[in-house]
Amino acid sequence: MIKAIDRFLDHLTMYRLVLYYLMALVGTAFVFGFVKLVPHDPVALAFTTGLVLVACWITNKVFARIFEVPANTESLYITALILTLILDPVAATDLQAIGAIVLAAVWAISSKYMLAIGRKHLFNPAALGVALTALLLDRPATWWAGGNIWLLPFVLIGGVLVMRKLRRLDLVATFLVVALATTLATTDPSHYGTALTETFGSSPLLFFAFVMLTEPLTAPTTRWPRIAFGAIVGFLFAPNIHIGSFYLTPELALLVGNLFAYAVSPKGRFVLRLERVEQSAVDSYDFIFRSQQILAFKAGQYLEWTLGLDRSDNRGNRRYFTVASAPTEQSVRLGIKFYPQSSAFKRALATMRPGSMIHASQLAGDFTLPSNPKAKMAFLAGGIGITPFRSMLQYLIDRKEVRPIVVLYGTETQEDIAYRDVLGAARRELGIRTFHAVANGTGPGQYPGHIDARLVRLAIPDYLERTFYISGPQAMVKTLRQMLLAMGVRRSRLKTDYFPGFA
Repeated sequence: MIKAIDRFLDHLTMYRLVLYYLMALVGTAFVFGFVKLVPHDPVALAFTTGLVLVACWITNKVFARIFEVPANTESLYITALILTLILDPVAATDLQAIGAIVLAAVWAISSKYMLAIGRKHLFNPAALGVALTALLLDRPATWWAGGNIWLLPFVLIGGVLVMRKLRRLDLVATFLVVALATTLATTDPSHYGTALTETFGSSPLLFFAFVMLTEPLTAPTTRWPRIAFGAIVGFLFAPNIHIGSFYLTPELALLVGNLFAYAVSPKGRFVLRLERVEQSAVDSYDFIFRSQQILAFKAGQYLEWTLGLDRSDNRGNRRYFTVASAPTEQSVRLGIKFYPQSSAFKRALATMRPGSMIHASQLAGDFTLPSNPKAKMAFLAGGIGITPFRSMLQYLIDRKEVRPIVVLYGTETQEDIAYRDVLGAARRELGIRTFHAVANGTGPGQYPGHIDARLVRLAIPDYLERTFYISGPQAMVKTLRQMLLAMGVRRSRLKTDYFPGFA
């Protein structure tokens, strides 16, 4: 069952998964409205959904054209559906309420462009839209969908899928623990039962945690800042927290957290211009870009890449890919493997010519070299999963920094081996050996088959003393991780990175 879920998640981007999740919640609420399981008329809900979608779509088109950036339709639909689920539905005859709904939508979408620093928006758009509606028009968000007991199972199931896809258990768990602890700490012990019942049964706690808190552009990208962010928002989310007579709402708690996230996160979005394309292996190519701004990153980190697509598919127009270049290089390198049935994003990437532009943001990732240069490491790569190791090895070569590293690189054929030049230079200049595991058609000195326990023992006799970095397709990463645990490698010595779907 879990494998089937993972295969389903692999074929969806994070944004598309969240979009489907919200669509399912709105659809379920619409059906429940006919049998009075939700407090709103289904006709009003349908009207409000359409109204918000239209308002968000028009606003996004206008601002995307003004600011000359790719219009991301998935993002605007997500924002629109969130607004639908947290603002009370309105009737077609209530002009004042309609105006408030439209303004909330306009404020939410426009904030992505107008309240942005370095082309990165500062606040969660939906949270800002409803906060302004409450403060300026006295029409606060009710968070009705998140606080409905009949919708709670759907909120929980979809939320767990989102959390699994994003790998944000640390963030969500910290938020929930701190929010509950603060709620109980500020509640009379005799009312604990009531407080817990209301928190889980009629508050937006879980919806907020799964949908709002995890929004990637306004949350920290690395672990400890992310945990601190979850703790701050969790504390402020608790219903009894107030400043004088002013009580914070969920959206205000998140906006305060967004300020912290901005302070501790990498800044800005980047516009990159394609210089050239190089073939690194069969069906694999490096797109080499120049940035108008200095891109400061650690070897092994990734970016979110965005292309303007005329016609998208179910994976959208944004992807997370490792920066294959080293921080010491002047260019920004993106390594891609193409398949016969590639996504619309990859097909558009393949048509790029020198001078074409791509947008990048969300620099993040903990899959980086340790601070201790004497730490023993083993790099295990599968296919195009070699890209973070290309970044690390080139960085060490440029710095002439010798580290105790062994590379195991698994491919299907010899022609699939990428970055032979960097792997060769690492061996000549730094003494870093690469062992190739080739499943089909092996050559001299190559290991026949996939990376397995026998190869690990042969190539890395001191494997119990090393930290293993594993990168490649998710199935390979999971298999190697389980194998190394069975071989006695401590869990703390395993660092994993994977690409959730190559389509």
